[in-house]
Amino acid sequence: MALLQVIEWFDPSGDVLVHRIPEEGSAETTYGSQLVVRENQSAVFFRDGKALDVLGPGRHTLSTQNIPLLTKLLTRAVGFGDKSPFRVEVYFVNMKVFTNLKWGTREPVVFRDGELGLVRLRAFGNYTLRVKEPMLFVNTIVGTQGIYRTENIQDYLKDVIVARLNDLLGEQLDTIFNLPKIYDELGVAAKVRIGGDFDKYGLELIDFFVQSITPPEEVQKIIDDRSAMGAVGDMGKFMQFKAAKAMGDAAKSEGAGGAAGAGMGVGV
Repeated sequence: MALLQVIEWFDPSGDVLVHRIPEEGSAETTYGSQLVVRENQSAVFFRDGKALDVLGPGRHTLSTQNIPLLTKLLTRAVGFGDKSPFRVEVYFVNMKVFTNLKWGTREPVVFRDGELGLVRLRAFGNYTLRVKEPMLFVNTIVGTQGIYRTENIQDYLKDVIVARLNDLLGEQLDTIFNLPKIYDELGVAAKVRIGGDFDKYGLELIDFFVQSITPPEEVQKIIDDRSAMGAVGDMGKFMQFKAAKAMGDAAKSEGAGGAAGAGMGVGV
C-alpha cells in the first residue's frame, strides 16, 4: 500500500458507525501527513494494536504535538527520524445521533403471570443512541473490523436490551392484564437500566421506547374476553364468566340445530 499522505473518510450511506483505514492490516504514513476529521467524527489512532489518541473535527497535520503517545513510542525506535515512515491504523468513528434503531425478542420470553401462570411474551420497540467515548467503543465492540454498521450494533445490543426488559417485567408487572398501565414507566425504567449497560461500551442511550408486548393468540383471546366482561377483579369470577359464556354458546348452537331440523321437517 502507498504511503498515506492524506487520511480521511466520508460515509455516503449514513449507517456506518466505524470505518477503519486501512480496512485490514496497517498502513504507512509520516509526520507531516494530513488527517481530515469531519464534523460528527472522531479519529482513533492505533499502533501495534494499541489505541493511542483520539482527534476531533478539523484538519490535523500529524506532529509530535498532536499525537504525543505515538511520538513517545517512535522515539524509542533506533534510527527513527521526523520523516521516517511508521505504520498505523486509524478508526473513524461516526459521532452523530442514530435514530429509530430496532430491538425485539428473537424468541418469546417466559413471564410468570400472577393470574395465568407461565406466559410467553414477544416484545419490540426502537431506540436512539450515539457514540460518546470513541476509544472505548472501538476497543470493546468494534475490535479489528474494517466497517461496523448500525445493523451490527443492533444485533449485538438486542440480547442486552431483552435481558434487562425481562428483569423489569418480573419486578414491575404482576399480570399482563395490567400491561397497558405501565408501558410509559416501563420504557423510562428500561432506559435507565439499559443505559448503564451502554455506558460500558462507550455509548449513550438517548431514547428508548417499548412499542408492543404481545402474548400468544390464545392468551390474547382471554384478555379480550376479560375486557368484554368489564375487567373482573379475580380469576374465579372470570372463570365463572367463561363457563357461562360457553354454556350460552352451546345453547345457541343447539337452538340453531333444532331450527334447522324443524325446517327440514316442514320441507318434507
